[in-house]
Amino acid sequence: MSNTLFRTKKIEQSIQDTEEPEHALKKSLSALDLTVFGVGVIIGTGIFVLTGTVAKNNAGPAVALAFVVAGVVCALAALCYAEFASTVPVAGSAYTFSYASLGELPAWIIGWDLVLEFALGTAVVAVGWSGYIASLLDNAGWHLPAALSGREGADGFGFDILAAALVLVLTGILVVGTKLSARVTAVVVAIKVTVVLVVIIAGAFFIKGDNYDPFVPKAKPVDAGSGLDSPLIQLMFGWAPSNFGVMGIFTAASVVFFAFIGFDVVATAAEETKNPQRDMPRGILGSLLICTTLYVAVSVVVTGMQHYTKLSVDAPLADAFKATGHPWYAGFISFGAAVGLTTVCMILLLGQTRVFFAMSRDGLLPRFFSHVHPRFRTPHRPTILLGVIIAIVAGFTSLSELAELVNIGTLFAFVVVAVGVIILRRTRPDLPRAFRTPLVPILPIVSVAASLWLMLNLPAETWLRFGIWMALGFLVYFVYGRSHSRLGRDEKAAADRS
Repeated sequence: MSNTLFRTKKIEQSIQDTEEPEHALKKSLSALDLTVFGVGVIIGTGIFVLTGTVAKNNAGPAVALAFVVAGVVCALAALCYAEFASTVPVAGSAYTFSYASLGELPAWIIGWDLVLEFALGTAVVAVGWSGYIASLLDNAGWHLPAALSGREGADGFGFDILAAALVLVLTGILVVGTKLSARVTAVVVAIKVTVVLVVIIAGAFFIKGDNYDPFVPKAKPVDAGSGLDSPLIQLMFGWAPSNFGVMGIFTAASVVFFAFIGFDVVATAAEETKNPQRDMPRGILGSLLICTTLYVAVSVVVTGMQHYTKLSVDAPLADAFKATGHPWYAGFISFGAAVGLTTVCMILLLGQTRVFFAMSRDGLLPRFFSHVHPRFRTPHRPTILLGVIIAIVAGFTSLSELAELVNIGTLFAFVVVAVGVIILRRTRPDLPRAFRTPLVPILPIVSVAASLWLMLNLPAETWLRFGIWMALGFLVYFVYGRSHSRLGRDEKAAADRS
């Protein structure tokens, strides 16, 4: 039985599957498109909120160094993703990579994990976008009925019509074509990056050197907790991270890391890239470098504009501008955040549909969903199904408490991909690799250790929910996926012929 659970799918077969007319996606993306996708999904509200919040609570002005540390952790994972995505240019990202290196059951587990990660991410972001738009509408004197404003604070029926509408519109755009999605994303990302650059440049004129003193504040120990809302590492070892000081930088890095989530979505578009061997590494690493630079610059500006002890938690960047006598920037920042979340939502939805499509093409999910649209060459069936489900979830549910499931899912994928790189180097040393992760196995091992460290800093409650979802995934695999696997059926047919 173990042989069937860990059977691997040959990379040559995975690539061959992408050439079947009914299951082939259109190749239309360039390195620029992929970079825009990466920047579009990484930069969200985190750059406007998280920078100041972490500076006040965890690291002071040294939050800039925390972003560098988090960026390095992501870069370790990105190098592993770049090797896989250029070597196995097939939809599905970590799911496809796992199938080629670790086996069918691990591939199913990571695919199941990614479906949850991207679904919850899309819904959470849509709800956040709705909040910004509702606020802008209120400022203009237009008020939505309470019943259509979401579940937060609703008496009786409550549906977030704005969040649901956003998901449905983006679903339509993704059905029409990935190139159209790239064009829409390019326009929105241009607006978003312009807002960020204006904030950086304008804020630089209000920096006071005294606000950087001390750059690394004196360390403050944190009392260890005992409930499910405490980090798992505290419950396991009784160790509590410290705030501020040198260790506070690493504590802050575990928080700001989540502002980087999303670059791995770029890998899901490998099959739709014109020259994946060249363009996937450029798109993944380029988008990460751009976003790290912007994050560091924003953190330097916000801690220079206002002393870290005086920063607000809810809207630190906007309030820092208010403190300098320029309140209109607050509305400008809200506009940038609302525009930015549009692309985050769309690219997360794109990533999820590609993973679902790849799992369906392998027979682990119903093959009905692996057929592409005859005209648009997009996976329209899973796109519509998942778009409608996520629209309903976003409309009816308050998902803020589930957001950390997105984080643990991403880190789990990082671990699997890094391990996969080591295994594939050993099992298929002959495989042509357009991009090679340096210092294998040392660098992937460091990537695994860094990701596991961040996972241990997540609340125990998040681990519990993640475990429940994984248990459900095992059930679905053994009830349906294992018996419908194309790889399994092909192996059985070959055995019968022999």
